[in-house]
Amino acid sequence: MNGLASDTAMLMAAGLGKRMRPLTATMPKPLVRVAGRPLIDRALDRLEEAGVAKAVVNVHYLADAIEAHLGARQRQPAIAFSDEREHLLETGGGMVKAATDGLLPDPFFACNADSVWLDGPRNAFADLTARWDPERMDALLLVVTHARAYNFDGSGDFYMDGSGQLKRKLPGRIAPFIYTGIQLVSQRLLRDALEGKFSTNILWDRAIAEGRLFGVAFTGQWYEVGTPAHIRPTEEALRGG
Repeated sequence: MNGLASDTAMLMAAGLGKRMRPLTATMPKPLVRVAGRPLIDRALDRLEEAGVAKAVVNVHYLADAIEAHLGARQRQPAIAFSDEREHLLETGGGMVKAATDGLLPDPFFACNADSVWLDGPRNAFADLTARWDPERMDALLLVVTHARAYNFDGSGDFYMDGSGQLKRKLPGRIAPFIYTGIQLVSQRLLRDALEGKFSTNILWDRAIAEGRLFGVAFTGQWYEVGTPAHIRPTEEALRGG
């Protein structure tokens, strides 16, 4: 397992990609190309480099296109699909379904399929593994400072104390840490979960109230690729120019 906390990552690939329209009118967002490669391939490349053996990919919008694309991939990690064609379950519901279907170990990594990042001195999954403490944590989020977040113009997501414990941004304030879309999750986070469609934020809020949501500051560079306008600046940054 290459010394990682888990050999499995869930790639969240089921969303409608509305902010990426018109590109997503006929193509799922994970297949949008940035610097010549589909977003989901970039995420899978990072998983492969880290030594993650299995990727569980949830699918809903234009699911056939994602399945066909990944079916032709001849590289690691091995791919398993969590089928949400019937109902889009959002991030929380998607993780619960995959876990209920026996696709996810304890713990597991989770990663947005459209995340783009360049690792620092150590890869993101090794950073999460080094910090992981299942006795204290329900989830460990990879967060990044504004200085390391490219194309991001929001006010941030979390405050983090010296122990790594996370709290939500206060209304009307700026928070120093942004969630990258990458986390390490204990099955404990999913306990007694709602049925059907819901956001992981509901589970995070419970973990915050119990003092069990933590973060680790990313040492690499993270790119927001939420709209078509973000693609060219990201390509220029990835190409060093």
